[in-house]
Amino acid sequence: MSWTDKLGNLLKQYTSGGAAAAPAPDVHGHFDQVAQAAPASAIAEGLAAAFNSDKTPAFGQMLTTLFNNSNGDQKAGVINQLLSSVPPSALTQILSSIGLAGLAGVGTQVTADQAQRISPEAVQQLATHAQTANPSVVESVSSFYAQHSTLIKTLGGTALTIALAKVAERQKQA
Repeated sequence: MSWTDKLGNLLKQYTSGGAAAAPAPDVHGHFDQVAQAAPASAIAEGLAAAFNSDKTPAFGQMLTTLFNNSNGDQKAGVINQLLSSVPPSALTQILSSIGLAGLAGVGTQVTADQAQRISPEAVQQLATHAQTANPSVVESVSSFYAQHSTLIKTLGGTALTIALAKVAERQKQA
């Protein structure tokens, strides 16, 4: 039995305008069930839909929530995702403008220790700059956090509802 067969009934409530409705009281539990059964690519698509929705805060703000709840390795991973999405010609200027000029000389990877010292405000600004420079950063960050689905739940019911609606849409098309 495929994951879509197992979750078909659960996901049906997130189709046909389910994303427009208020979050279901058990949306966190539903998200847990889907995250355990669905492939990471489906979770990533759902998270990208939440990041791009006009019903949720801006990408940088949502990413800051995830960053604040991440451990050092996860923080480093997402910072490295953001840094790799910015063209090298703009990286030094962007890092200087948000008070992270010291990272410009780090090389290819920020460590967990370095990531722990980056302020949430700087992460939000970096995410905003990265999205402007390369809109596909939303998909790469979504793929990264799809591996850490427990953190996604910190985004709240609306974001989870949108994510589940996107997963339901994908399941319906399959």
